Amino acid sequence: MAEFGEDLVTAYDRARLDARYWISIALGISTSVFDYFDYFVVGFLVAVLAPQWQLSFGQTSLILLAAGVGAILGSLAWGALADRFGRKALLVAGVTLCALSAGSVSFIPDGAWVAFAVLRFFVGFGVGAAASVAVPLIVEYTPTRHRTVITSATVIPVSLGILAASLSAATLLHQIGWRGLAALGFLPLVPALLIALIMPESVRWLVSRGRDADARRIVARTLRVAPEALPPPAVESVSRPQGAGFSELLAEPRRFWLTVIVWFGASTANYGVFLWGPTIVALLTGVSPVEAAHLFVIVSLTGMVGRAIFSVLPQWIGRRRCGAIMGYAIAVSLGAAGVFFDRTLFGYPAFVVLLIPAALFFDGGFSNIAPYSAEIFPVRLSARGVGLAQAANGVGKIAGPLCLALIAGTSNLITPKATIDAVTPAFLFLAACGLAIGLAFTLLGIETHGRPLALDAPQAGETAGTVVVSLGGEPEGVAARPTPT
Repeated sequence: MAEFGEDLVTAYDRARLDARYWISIALGISTSVFDYFDYFVVGFLVAVLAPQWQLSFGQTSLILLAAGVGAILGSLAWGALADRFGRKALLVAGVTLCALSAGSVSFIPDGAWVAFAVLRFFVGFGVGAAASVAVPLIVEYTPTRHRTVITSATVIPVSLGILAASLSAATLLHQIGWRGLAALGFLPLVPALLIALIMPESVRWLVSRGRDADARRIVARTLRVAPEALPPPAVESVSRPQGAGFSELLAEPRRFWLTVIVWFGASTANYGVFLWGPTIVALLTGVSPVEAAHLFVIVSLTGMVGRAIFSVLPQWIGRRRCGAIMGYAIAVSLGAAGVFFDRTLFGYPAFVVLLIPAALFFDGGFSNIAPYSAEIFPVRLSARGVGLAQAANGVGKIAGPLCLALIAGTSNLITPKATIDAVTPAFLFLAACGLAIGLAFTLLGIETHGRPLALDAPQAGETAGTVVVSLGGEPEGVAARPTPT
């Protein structure tokens, strides 16, 4: 047994990345792509149905808000359930709920906007549920030596879901109608079925719950050895009762507030730019909003480049420094865009020129912070930590437009229209969100790159030197709660 290391999870952590691993990662990514397709296609459906059904502003607002509220509740509920009942089953359930709700929109009667809003609530619930489980599952699957790069890179394709929604609406809406477009929401049922058949449960979660026999079978299959040849998990790993309440996150105040500040700030800054950016470009250049939206494709593509950069950069300088760079760069770039928006730079409006490099950070930085929210919490709390992050993300998407509406002095709280007078204060507000991210990483940040995932955290009354079993096989005490460097 010595050839496998000191305990079961150490042996698993040193395993090679086989075909089943890559298929599992691909399925995890596909769920995010499909879920975001379902989540964003509603904008095109509402654009078609609002005039046909003669929907009021309040009715369309409720339809659009329903998914956002559902995502917040789904991420919180599923995070708690996944820590208690497992990753795989909850991921399948979340994706299935999202798909069935999205596809069922195609069957509602004309004018049934209440049913539309209810189904959109469950679409959002499913998206939040799936995200709160898929992220920790991918993080827990991946060996420590590869975790930083691979888990960050999985965030890059998520934008394809938004792109697919746009392309489907542009190319298929006239051919298949709004009901046919809505019926495409059933597509995620395919990866949900494949996940149920192919993906294994998280070994790290199984060990954290004391399910040694199940964990041993998965590790044995991965290493292609007999289960009896494997070492046992560390004894300390199963010595504590496992709860599922969010109150346990409050026992980790540093991690709790780090997660909330980073995700609220990132969501507000990102959504604020994409909400107002095209309108401001149209006002400054005199082009139509449609032409301005085409210009914003460059900003979107730059964001994808940023996600690729932030997938590799943490491997060299660590997640904490990358998070600080993300925050401070957002503050500087968006602040400059707000202050100098009416100037000219390189022959173009400075606002447009400054937003292109800014996208490297306000969009690209998500590759770094998405897996980070699973890494900073021990496995026992990981799904709840990601659920908290996704809830803060959802609140930011709702609070951002509200704050911009107050700045613009408009009663439209869902999609407030930008005005020239509101550009500077609005973008200084978004810059302040970036500054909050930078300060959070500087003052509260915890480095996770290259460090094994902790199984548990010291309980109240334990000293900082208490040994906490890590899932990479190395005992951790202070290392489980690293201080800023």
